[in-house]
Amino acid sequence: MDSDTLETFQQELTCSICMNCFLDPVTIDCGHSFCRPCLSLCWEEYQTPRSCPECRGISERPDLKTNIALKRLASLARQARADHDHRSEEQICETHQEARGLFCEADQTLLCGPCSERPEHAAHSHSPIHRAAEESREKFLKRMGSLWKKREEMQLILNQEAKKTRSFKKYVVLRKVMIKFEYQRRHPLLQEEEKLHLEALKKEAKEICLQLKENVFRMTQQRESLKEMYRKLTEMCHKPDTELLQVRNICFRTNLAHMQKPQPVNPELTCWPVTGIQDMLNNFRVDNVLTQTTIHHVSLDDASVMSGDDPHGLSRQVDGGESFVAWGAQAFTSGKHYWELDVTHFSNWILGVTKDILTSDTIIHINYEEAFLLFSEKVNDQYSLFTNSPPLVQFVKRPLGRIGVFLDYDNGTVSFYDVCRASLIYSFLPSPFSFPLKPFLCLRSPLII
Repeated sequence: MDSDTLETFQQELTCSICMNCFLDPVTIDCGHSFCRPCLSLCWEEYQTPRSCPECRGISERPDLKTNIALKRLASLARQARADHDHRSEEQICETHQEARGLFCEADQTLLCGPCSERPEHAAHSHSPIHRAAEESREKFLKRMGSLWKKREEMQLILNQEAKKTRSFKKYVVLRKVMIKFEYQRRHPLLQEEEKLHLEALKKEAKEICLQLKENVFRMTQQRESLKEMYRKLTEMCHKPDTELLQVRNICFRTNLAHMQKPQPVNPELTCWPVTGIQDMLNNFRVDNVLTQTTIHHVSLDDASVMSGDDPHGLSRQVDGGESFVAWGAQAFTSGKHYWELDVTHFSNWILGVTKDILTSDTIIHINYEEAFLLFSEKVNDQYSLFTNSPPLVQFVKRPLGRIGVFLDYDNGTVSFYDVCRASLIYSFLPSPFSFPLKPFLCLRSPLII
Protein backbone atom coordinates (compact mmCIF):
# COMPACT_ATOMS: atom_id res chain seq x y z
CA MET A 1 0.00 0.00 0.00
CA ASP A 2 1.51 3.34 -1.05
CA SER A 3 1.70 6.22 1.41
CA ASP A 4 -1.21 8.20 -0.09
CA THR A 5 -3.54 5.20 -0.03
CA LEU A 6 -2.38 4.36 3.49
CA GLU A 7 -3.08 7.90 4.63
CA THR A 8 -6.59 7.89 3.10
CA PHE A 9 -7.28 4.46 4.60
CA GLN A 10 -6.23 5.63 8.05
CA GLN A 11 -8.23 8.86 7.83
CA GLU A 12 -11.40 6.85 7.31
CA LEU A 13 -10.57 4.84 10.42
CA THR A 14 -9.72 7.81 12.64
CA CYS A 15 -11.78 8.74 15.71
CA SER A 16 -12.78 12.39 15.48
CA ILE A 17 -12.42 12.82 19.26
CA CYS A 18 -8.85 11.60 19.83
CA MET A 19 -7.71 11.80 16.18
CA ASN A 20 -6.18 8.32 16.52
CA CYS A 21 -7.03 5.03 14.87
CA PHE A 22 -10.23 3.52 16.30
CA LEU A 23 -9.85 1.67 19.58
CA ASP A 24 -12.76 -0.67 20.37
CA PRO A 25 -15.02 1.35 18.01
CA VAL A 26 -18.76 1.77 18.59
CA THR A 27 -21.35 3.21 16.20
CA ILE A 28 -24.12 5.37 17.67
CA ASP A 29 -27.66 6.07 16.44
CA CYS A 30 -26.70 8.74 13.89
CA GLY A 31 -24.18 6.40 12.20
CA HIS A 32 -20.98 8.08 13.39
CA SER A 33 -18.35 5.92 15.05
CA PHE A 34 -15.90 6.64 17.87
CA CYS A 35 -13.51 4.87 20.21
CA ARG A 36 -15.53 3.49 23.10
CA PRO A 37 -13.14 5.03 25.68
CA CYS A 38 -13.27 8.43 23.96
CA LEU A 39 -17.06 8.41 23.78
CA SER A 40 -17.37 7.21 27.38
CA LEU A 41 -15.18 10.06 28.64
CA CYS A 42 -16.96 12.58 26.43
CA TRP A 43 -20.43 11.56 27.55
CA GLU A 44 -19.33 11.28 31.19
CA GLU A 45 -18.16 14.89 31.19
CA TYR A 46 -21.22 16.34 29.47
CA GLN A 47 -23.73 13.97 31.09
CA THR A 48 -27.20 13.97 29.49
CA PRO A 49 -28.58 14.22 26.94
CA ARG A 50 -26.03 12.06 25.17
CA SER A 51 -25.36 13.66 21.80
CA CYS A 52 -23.02 12.82 18.92
CA PRO A 53 -19.72 14.76 19.21
CA GLU A 54 -19.86 15.36 15.44
CA CYS A 55 -23.47 16.07 14.42
CA ARG A 56 -24.97 16.62 17.92
CA GLY A 57 -27.70 14.08 17.20
CA ILE A 58 -29.17 12.51 20.34
CA SER A 59 -28.22 8.89 21.02
CA GLU A 60 -30.89 6.87 22.79
CA ARG A 61 -28.98 3.60 23.21
CA PRO A 62 -27.05 3.48 26.50
CA ASP A 63 -25.47 0.04 25.93
CA LEU A 64 -23.34 0.23 22.77
CA LYS A 65 -21.88 -2.84 21.09
CA THR A 66 -18.43 -3.01 19.52
CA ASN A 67 -18.44 -2.55 15.75
CA ILE A 68 -16.48 -5.72 14.97
CA ALA A 69 -15.89 -5.00 11.28
CA LEU A 70 -14.60 -1.52 12.05
CA LYS A 71 -12.41 -2.91 14.82
CA ARG A 72 -10.74 -5.36 12.39
CA LEU A 73 -10.17 -2.61 9.82
CA ALA A 74 -8.66 -0.38 12.52
CA SER A 75 -6.30 -3.20 13.48
CA LEU A 76 -5.26 -3.56 9.83
CA ALA A 77 -4.66 0.19 9.61
CA ARG A 78 -2.41 0.07 12.67
CA GLN A 79 -0.56 -2.90 11.20
CA ALA A 80 -0.03 -1.08 7.90
CA ARG A 81 1.36 1.90 9.78
CA ALA A 82 3.53 -0.40 11.90
CA ASP A 83 4.94 -2.17 8.80
CA HIS A 84 5.85 1.23 7.43
CA ASP A 85 7.51 2.24 10.71
CA HIS A 86 9.46 -1.03 11.02
CA ARG A 87 11.47 -0.05 7.98
CA SER A 88 12.85 2.97 9.80
CA GLU A 89 16.49 2.92 10.95
CA GLU A 90 15.75 2.70 14.69
CA GLN A 91 13.90 -0.60 14.17
CA ILE A 92 16.78 -2.26 12.27
CA CYS A 93 18.93 -4.74 14.19
CA GLU A 94 22.50 -3.39 14.20
CA THR A 95 23.97 -6.91 14.21
CA HIS A 96 21.95 -8.54 11.43
CA GLN A 97 20.64 -5.46 9.61
CA GLU A 98 17.10 -6.86 9.67
CA ALA A 99 13.88 -5.33 11.01
CA ARG A 100 13.04 -6.16 14.63
CA GLY A 101 9.64 -7.67 13.82
CA LEU A 102 9.30 -10.12 16.73
CA PHE A 103 8.49 -9.64 20.40
CA CYS A 104 9.97 -11.89 23.08
CA GLU A 105 7.37 -12.27 25.84
CA ALA A 106 9.86 -13.62 28.40
CA ASP A 107 12.48 -10.87 27.99
CA GLN A 108 10.05 -8.14 26.91
CA THR A 109 12.33 -7.18 24.02
CA LEU A 110 12.07 -6.62 20.26
CA LEU A 111 14.05 -9.07 18.13
CA CYS A 112 14.87 -9.68 14.49
CA GLY A 113 14.58 -13.22 13.06
CA PRO A 114 18.23 -14.29 13.58
CA CYS A 115 18.28 -12.85 17.12
CA SER A 116 15.21 -14.92 18.04
CA GLU A 117 17.15 -18.10 17.16
CA ARG A 118 20.08 -17.34 19.45
CA PRO A 119 20.43 -19.66 22.50
CA GLU A 120 19.30 -17.03 25.00
CA HIS A 121 15.99 -16.55 23.11
CA ALA A 122 15.41 -19.84 21.30
CA ALA A 123 13.40 -21.43 24.13
CA HIS A 124 11.17 -18.37 24.54
CA SER A 125 7.84 -17.64 22.92
CA HIS A 126 7.97 -15.07 20.12
CA SER A 127 5.17 -13.40 18.20
CA PRO A 128 4.93 -10.72 15.52
CA ILE A 129 5.04 -7.26 17.04
CA HIS A 130 1.61 -6.25 15.78
CA ARG A 131 -0.07 -9.37 17.17
CA ALA A 132 1.63 -8.91 20.57
CA ALA A 133 0.61 -5.24 20.62
CA GLU A 134 -3.02 -6.02 19.75
CA GLU A 135 -3.12 -8.66 22.50
CA SER A 136 -1.81 -6.05 24.94
CA ARG A 137 -4.47 -3.59 23.81
CA GLU A 138 -7.16 -6.20 24.42
CA LYS A 139 -5.82 -6.81 27.92
CA PHE A 140 -5.82 -3.07 28.60
CA LEU A 141 -9.35 -2.72 27.21
CA LYS A 142 -10.54 -5.47 29.54
CA ARG A 143 -8.91 -3.72 32.50
CA MET A 144 -10.35 -0.42 31.35
CA GLY A 145 -13.81 -2.01 31.28
CA SER A 146 -13.38 -3.00 34.93
CA LEU A 147 -12.15 0.49 35.78
CA TRP A 148 -15.11 2.13 34.09
CA LYS A 149 -17.57 -0.21 35.78
CA LYS A 150 -16.05 0.66 39.15
CA ARG A 151 -16.23 4.34 38.29
CA GLU A 152 -19.92 4.00 37.40
CA GLU A 153 -20.57 2.13 40.64
CA MET A 154 -18.73 4.90 42.48
CA GLN A 155 -20.87 7.54 40.78
CA LEU A 156 -24.03 5.68 41.77
CA ILE A 157 -22.89 5.54 45.40
CA LEU A 158 -21.98 9.24 45.25
CA ASN A 159 -25.45 10.10 43.97
CA GLN A 160 -26.99 8.06 46.78
CA GLU A 161 -24.74 9.73 49.36
CA ALA A 162 -25.69 13.19 48.08
CA LYS A 163 -29.37 12.24 48.22
CA LYS A 164 -28.88 10.78 51.69
CA THR A 165 -27.21 14.00 52.88
CA ARG A 166 -30.12 16.13 51.65
CA SER A 167 -32.61 13.73 53.20
CA PHE A 168 -30.75 13.68 56.52
CA LYS A 169 -30.63 17.48 56.76
CA LYS A 170 -34.36 17.71 56.11
CA TYR A 171 -34.98 14.99 58.66
CA VAL A 172 -32.99 16.82 61.34
CA VAL A 173 -35.16 19.92 60.84
CA LEU A 174 -38.30 17.79 61.10
CA ARG A 175 -37.02 15.96 64.18
CA LYS A 176 -36.46 19.27 65.97
CA VAL A 177 -40.09 20.13 65.29
CA MET A 178 -41.20 16.69 66.54
CA ILE A 179 -39.18 17.03 69.75
CA LYS A 180 -40.57 20.48 70.48
CA PHE A 181 -44.07 19.24 69.76
CA GLU A 182 -43.58 16.21 72.02
CA TYR A 183 -42.45 18.28 75.00
CA GLN A 184 -44.88 21.14 74.55
CA ARG A 185 -47.86 18.87 74.09
CA ARG A 186 -47.26 16.49 76.99
CA HIS A 187 -44.38 17.78 79.11
CA PRO A 188 -44.59 21.57 79.39
CA LEU A 189 -42.62 21.49 82.67
CA LEU A 190 -39.55 19.75 81.15
CA GLN A 191 -38.10 22.82 79.45
CA GLU A 192 -34.53 22.13 80.61
CA GLU A 193 -34.68 18.54 79.36
CA GLU A 194 -36.11 19.73 76.04
CA LYS A 195 -33.25 22.23 75.70
CA LEU A 196 -30.61 19.55 76.43
CA HIS A 197 -32.30 17.17 74.02
CA LEU A 198 -32.27 19.75 71.19
CA GLU A 199 -28.65 20.72 71.88
CA ALA A 200 -27.58 17.07 71.78
CA LEU A 201 -29.45 16.62 68.51
CA LYS A 202 -27.75 19.68 67.00
CA LYS A 203 -24.28 18.49 68.02
CA GLU A 204 -24.83 14.92 66.84
CA ALA A 205 -26.33 16.04 63.51
CA LYS A 206 -23.37 18.37 62.90
CA GLU A 207 -20.90 15.51 63.44
CA ILE A 208 -22.83 13.20 61.11
CA CYS A 209 -23.05 15.89 58.42
CA LEU A 210 -19.27 16.29 58.64
CA GLN A 211 -18.80 12.51 58.25
CA LEU A 212 -21.08 12.53 55.22
CA LYS A 213 -19.17 15.43 53.68
CA GLU A 214 -15.78 13.79 54.26
CA ASN A 215 -17.01 10.50 52.86
CA VAL A 216 -18.30 12.19 49.70
CA PHE A 217 -14.94 13.92 49.32
CA ARG A 218 -13.04 10.60 49.60
CA MET A 219 -15.38 8.95 47.11
CA THR A 220 -15.02 11.86 44.69
CA GLN A 221 -11.22 11.59 44.87
CA GLN A 222 -11.33 7.84 44.22
CA ARG A 223 -13.75 8.33 41.32
CA GLU A 224 -11.42 10.89 39.76
CA SER A 225 -8.46 8.56 40.34
CA LEU A 226 -10.29 5.78 38.49
CA LYS A 227 -11.09 8.17 35.67
CA GLU A 228 -7.45 9.25 35.41
CA MET A 229 -6.31 5.61 35.29
CA TYR A 230 -8.82 4.99 32.52
CA ARG A 231 -7.62 8.02 30.59
CA LYS A 232 -3.95 7.00 30.86
CA LEU A 233 -4.68 3.45 29.78
CA THR A 234 -6.53 4.88 26.78
CA GLU A 235 -3.45 6.95 25.88
CA MET A 236 -1.28 3.84 26.21
CA CYS A 237 -3.49 1.87 23.83
CA HIS A 238 -3.07 4.59 21.20
CA LYS A 239 0.74 4.37 21.30
CA PRO A 240 2.57 2.75 18.36
CA ASP A 241 3.05 -1.00 18.68
CA THR A 242 6.73 -0.94 19.58
CA GLU A 243 6.33 1.82 22.16
CA LEU A 244 3.32 0.11 23.70
CA LEU A 245 5.24 -3.16 24.13
CA GLN A 246 8.30 -1.48 25.60
CA VAL A 247 6.48 0.54 28.28
CA ARG A 248 3.42 -1.57 29.06
CA ASN A 249 4.92 -3.26 32.13
CA ILE A 250 6.23 -0.14 33.80
CA CYS A 251 3.28 2.16 33.16
CA PHE A 252 0.44 0.44 34.98
CA ARG A 253 0.25 -2.13 37.68
CA THR A 254 -3.29 -1.44 38.80
CA ASN A 255 -4.78 -4.24 40.88
CA LEU A 256 -8.48 -3.52 41.11
CA ALA A 257 -9.02 -6.32 43.61
CA HIS A 258 -6.97 -4.41 46.20
CA MET A 259 -8.71 -1.08 45.71
CA GLN A 260 -10.65 -0.30 48.85
CA LYS A 261 -14.34 -0.12 48.15
CA PRO A 262 -15.84 3.00 49.73
CA GLN A 263 -18.31 2.34 52.49
CA PRO A 264 -21.33 4.65 52.72
CA VAL A 265 -22.03 6.44 55.98
CA ASN A 266 -25.22 5.27 57.67
CA PRO A 267 -26.45 8.26 59.70
CA GLU A 268 -28.05 7.27 62.96
CA LEU A 269 -29.28 9.72 65.58
CA THR A 270 -29.56 8.80 69.24
CA CYS A 271 -33.09 8.41 70.57
CA TRP A 272 -32.96 10.32 73.84
CA PRO A 273 -35.32 9.18 76.63
CA VAL A 274 -38.15 11.48 77.67
CA THR A 275 -38.81 11.67 81.39
CA GLY A 276 -42.16 10.19 82.40
CA ILE A 277 -43.18 9.28 78.88
CA GLN A 278 -44.05 5.67 79.72
CA ASP A 279 -46.22 6.62 82.70
CA MET A 280 -48.11 9.15 80.61
CA LEU A 281 -48.71 6.70 77.76
CA ASN A 282 -49.89 3.94 80.08
CA ASN A 283 -52.77 6.19 81.16
CA PHE A 284 -54.28 5.52 77.73
CA ARG A 285 -53.27 1.90 77.38
CA VAL A 286 -55.61 -0.52 75.66
CA ASP A 287 -55.05 -4.26 75.36
CA ASN A 288 -56.04 -6.87 72.81
CA VAL A 289 -56.43 -4.34 70.00
CA LEU A 290 -55.52 -6.86 67.29
CA THR A 291 -57.38 -9.77 65.73
CA GLN A 292 -54.76 -12.40 64.95
CA THR A 293 -54.56 -14.20 61.63
CA THR A 294 -51.90 -15.68 59.38
CA ILE A 295 -51.92 -15.06 55.63
CA HIS A 296 -49.51 -16.65 53.19
CA HIS A 297 -47.81 -14.69 50.41
CA VAL A 298 -49.08 -11.31 51.50
CA SER A 299 -49.21 -8.50 48.98
CA LEU A 300 -50.19 -5.04 50.14
CA ASP A 301 -52.00 -2.99 47.52
CA ASP A 302 -50.12 0.20 46.59
CA ALA A 303 -47.30 -0.87 48.88
CA SER A 304 -44.61 0.89 46.91
CA VAL A 305 -43.39 3.61 49.22
CA MET A 306 -40.92 5.79 47.40
CA SER A 307 -39.40 9.15 48.13
CA GLY A 308 -37.25 11.50 46.14
CA ASP A 309 -35.18 11.82 49.31
CA ASP A 310 -34.84 8.09 49.88
CA PRO A 311 -31.06 7.65 50.31
CA HIS A 312 -31.20 3.99 49.35
CA GLY A 313 -33.08 4.66 46.13
CA LEU A 314 -35.21 1.58 46.79
CA SER A 315 -38.79 0.74 45.97
CA ARG A 316 -40.49 -0.48 49.13
CA GLN A 317 -42.54 -3.42 47.94
CA VAL A 318 -44.04 -5.75 50.53
CA ASP A 319 -44.70 -9.10 48.96
CA GLY A 320 -43.79 -12.76 48.93
CA GLY A 321 -43.13 -15.21 51.73
CA GLU A 322 -45.24 -16.13 54.72
CA SER A 323 -46.36 -13.26 56.93
CA PHE A 324 -48.19 -12.85 60.18
CA VAL A 325 -50.83 -10.16 59.83
CA ALA A 326 -53.17 -8.73 62.43
CA TRP A 327 -55.51 -5.73 62.64
CA GLY A 328 -58.08 -4.23 64.95
CA ALA A 329 -61.51 -5.79 65.24
CA GLN A 330 -62.86 -2.34 66.09
CA ALA A 331 -61.94 1.08 64.71
CA PHE A 332 -61.21 4.19 66.78
CA THR A 333 -63.18 7.35 66.04
CA SER A 334 -62.25 9.50 69.04
CA GLY A 335 -60.10 9.70 72.18
CA LYS A 336 -56.51 8.74 73.02
CA HIS A 337 -55.32 5.16 72.74
CA TYR A 338 -51.94 3.51 73.37
CA TRP A 339 -50.81 -0.06 72.71
CA GLU A 340 -47.52 -1.95 72.39
CA LEU A 341 -46.38 -4.50 69.80
CA ASP A 342 -43.45 -6.92 70.13
CA VAL A 343 -41.15 -7.05 67.07
CA THR A 344 -38.13 -8.56 68.84
CA HIS A 345 -37.63 -11.53 66.52
CA PHE A 346 -38.48 -9.84 63.22
CA SER A 347 -36.32 -7.75 60.89
CA ASN A 348 -39.11 -6.68 58.48
CA TRP A 349 -42.35 -5.37 59.83
CA ILE A 350 -45.10 -2.79 59.37
CA LEU A 351 -47.24 -1.33 62.11
CA GLY A 352 -49.50 1.63 62.77
CA VAL A 353 -53.10 2.51 61.94
CA THR A 354 -55.13 2.44 58.75
CA LYS A 355 -58.67 3.17 57.58
CA ASP A 356 -59.82 0.15 55.60
CA ILE A 357 -58.39 -3.35 55.26
CA LEU A 358 -59.89 -5.45 52.48
CA THR A 359 -58.92 -9.10 52.26
CA SER A 360 -59.23 -12.00 49.85
CA ASP A 361 -57.76 -15.48 50.24
CA THR A 362 -54.13 -14.34 49.91
CA ILE A 363 -54.13 -10.56 49.42
CA ILE A 364 -54.53 -7.58 51.72
CA HIS A 365 -55.54 -4.23 50.24
CA ILE A 366 -54.66 -1.01 52.05
CA ASN A 367 -55.06 2.54 50.82
CA TYR A 368 -51.75 4.09 51.81
CA GLU A 369 -53.13 7.61 51.63
CA GLU A 370 -55.43 6.66 54.49
CA ALA A 371 -52.82 4.92 56.65
CA PHE A 372 -50.15 6.04 59.13
CA LEU A 373 -47.47 3.36 59.22
CA LEU A 374 -43.92 2.75 60.40
CA PHE A 375 -41.81 0.25 58.42
CA SER A 376 -38.68 -1.70 59.30
CA GLU A 377 -36.67 -3.25 56.49
CA LYS A 378 -33.40 -5.15 56.33
CA VAL A 379 -31.33 -4.57 53.17
CA ASN A 380 -27.78 -5.99 52.89
CA ASP A 381 -27.44 -6.39 56.66
CA GLN A 382 -28.53 -2.79 57.18
CA TYR A 383 -31.77 -1.91 58.92
CA SER A 384 -33.81 1.10 57.93
CA LEU A 385 -36.96 2.66 59.31
CA PHE A 386 -39.31 4.74 57.18
CA THR A 387 -42.85 6.07 57.12
CA ASN A 388 -45.36 6.13 54.31
CA SER A 389 -47.00 9.53 54.65
CA PRO A 390 -44.87 11.35 53.84
CA PRO A 391 -42.38 8.76 52.50
CA LEU A 392 -39.50 9.49 54.83
CA VAL A 393 -36.49 7.54 56.09
CA GLN A 394 -36.07 7.68 59.87
CA PHE A 395 -32.41 8.21 60.78
CA VAL A 396 -32.66 6.81 64.32
CA LYS A 397 -31.40 3.67 65.99
CA ARG A 398 -33.43 0.59 65.22
CA PRO A 399 -35.81 -0.09 68.11
CA LEU A 400 -35.35 -3.34 70.00
CA GLY A 401 -38.19 -5.23 71.57
CA ARG A 402 -41.53 -3.50 71.84
CA ILE A 403 -42.89 -0.57 69.82
CA GLY A 404 -45.48 1.72 71.37
CA VAL A 405 -48.21 3.21 69.17
CA PHE A 406 -50.11 6.25 70.46
CA LEU A 407 -53.20 7.44 68.59
CA ASP A 408 -54.50 10.85 69.64
CA TYR A 409 -57.57 10.89 67.41
CA ASP A 410 -59.03 14.20 68.59
CA ASN A 411 -55.76 16.05 67.93
CA GLY A 412 -55.03 14.16 64.67
CA THR A 413 -51.67 12.60 65.58
CA VAL A 414 -50.08 9.15 65.50
CA SER A 415 -46.78 8.59 67.34
CA PHE A 416 -44.37 5.66 67.62
CA TYR A 417 -42.14 5.00 70.64
CA ASP A 418 -39.18 2.78 71.44
CA VAL A 419 -40.45 1.24 74.68
CA CYS A 420 -37.02 -0.09 75.73
CA ARG A 421 -35.40 3.35 75.42
CA ALA A 422 -38.49 5.32 76.48
CA SER A 423 -37.93 7.57 73.48
CA LEU A 424 -39.81 8.97 70.51
CA ILE A 425 -39.23 7.30 67.12
CA TYR A 426 -41.55 9.40 64.98
CA SER A 427 -44.71 11.44 65.29
CA PHE A 428 -47.04 12.38 62.44
CA LEU A 429 -47.71 16.06 63.02
CA PRO A 430 -51.33 17.15 63.66
CA SER A 431 -53.73 16.61 60.78
CA PRO A 432 -57.47 16.16 61.50
CA PHE A 433 -58.80 12.64 60.88
CA SER A 434 -62.00 12.26 58.88
CA PHE A 435 -62.33 8.46 58.99
CA PRO A 436 -62.13 5.61 61.55
CA LEU A 437 -58.69 4.10 62.18
CA LYS A 438 -57.78 0.48 62.95
CA PRO A 439 -54.54 -0.81 64.48
CA PHE A 440 -52.44 -2.81 61.99
CA LEU A 441 -49.44 -5.15 62.22
CA CYS A 442 -47.53 -7.20 59.62
CA LEU A 443 -44.50 -9.30 60.63
CA ARG A 444 -42.23 -10.84 58.01
CA SER A 445 -38.84 -12.61 57.69
CA PRO A 446 -38.20 -13.88 61.24
CA LEU A 447 -34.60 -13.45 62.41
CA ILE A 448 -32.46 -16.45 63.32
CA ILE A 449 -31.25 -15.70 66.83
